[in-house]
Amino acid sequence: MFESLQPSPADKILGLIAEHQDDPRPEKIDLGVGVYRNADGNTPILDVVKQAEQRLVDLQDSKSYISTAGNASFNSALQSLAFADSVPVDRLLTLQTPGGSGSLRVAAGLILRATEKATIWVSDPTWNNHVPLLGIAGMTLNPYAYYDAVNHVIRFEAMLDSLHQAPKGDLVLLHACCHNPSGLDPSEDQWREITDIVVERELIPFIDMAYQGFAVDIDTDAFAVRHMASVVPEMILSTSASKNFGLYRERIGALSFLVNDVKSRDILASQASSYVRTLYSMPPDHGAAVVSSILLDTELRAQWIVELTEMRDRLRDMRSLLHAALKVKAPDHDFSHLVCATGMFCFLGIDEQQVERLKKEFGVYMVNSSRINVAGITPGNVEYLADSIAAVLS
Repeated sequence: MFESLQPSPADKILGLIAEHQDDPRPEKIDLGVGVYRNADGNTPILDVVKQAEQRLVDLQDSKSYISTAGNASFNSALQSLAFADSVPVDRLLTLQTPGGSGSLRVAAGLILRATEKATIWVSDPTWNNHVPLLGIAGMTLNPYAYYDAVNHVIRFEAMLDSLHQAPKGDLVLLHACCHNPSGLDPSEDQWREITDIVVERELIPFIDMAYQGFAVDIDTDAFAVRHMASVVPEMILSTSASKNFGLYRERIGALSFLVNDVKSRDILASQASSYVRTLYSMPPDHGAAVVSSILLDTELRAQWIVELTEMRDRLRDMRSLLHAALKVKAPDHDFSHLVCATGMFCFLGIDEQQVERLKKEFGVYMVNSSRINVAGITPGNVEYLADSIAAVLS
């Protein structure tokens, strides 16, 4: 049966991980893998997560299945974290999913149940897994202008022009904060302009919020979600607890729908349950139980905010360190966009040949587009990294 299959193209990020692991050079640097790392190069378990896990060990009395919608306390807590009081809760439906990727895939399936010829507009560029997750599901994808790779700014007017061309009823995929891969986000005033076009064109916003708390803070990072929810009749929101809780391997995400009324919400809930049942039956429990324990406990929640702030501050500090080093070592090149971006990612702004030289000559690994994960930068490697970049620029 499987003799006719051909090898799938290797995933570029996974390939980089393998190359980096096999590289014997002690000074090697991995700027490709998309996870948070501390100054020691590790992806830590948050102290608050360990405390919540211990409570579960002590108090949890069953490992029975949870429902297709997942952990109800988790769903309520994540929904509140995203929407706050921007919209009546009876217009919202939230279900737990296996990670943010699972959230996107479930959303695509339900969209296609509602309309067989759904079109979604995605930023150019966007997260490399958006296109296969949504496209393979059967959705038609169109790009809208977003990033100026020469000047390292958002092509905002071109973005608005693109959205003005979208037909009524199309969906538009938006990054709530910490745009992946550029790290550049619209201002609040720009989000208001985007929202005006969404309303005028009767588009359906589909917002991906994978990094809430990694840009400015929990509430500021949710501005686009809350502002849009207050004025649009329908919205889809994908969220993830991988980054801001450090729960990558637990695969904890959520999918929320904003609908017109309670009747629509209940119909959608039944469709979601039916779809999930045929896809993965039920989501995993552990990570969701951890997150709900943290968010629903005053002390644990406050501790989580402190640890989240420390992660966000480290990312900001590493951007500043690299920018300062490059001002000295490559003074003829402008890297100010490094400190304008937020979150884990941004484009370094070098070409593919220079990316390849960094890998071969210096053991510095990043994807061909020069997107880097600044969490791979440390006070101990930033001088070597800046020296390496300056060398391939000369």
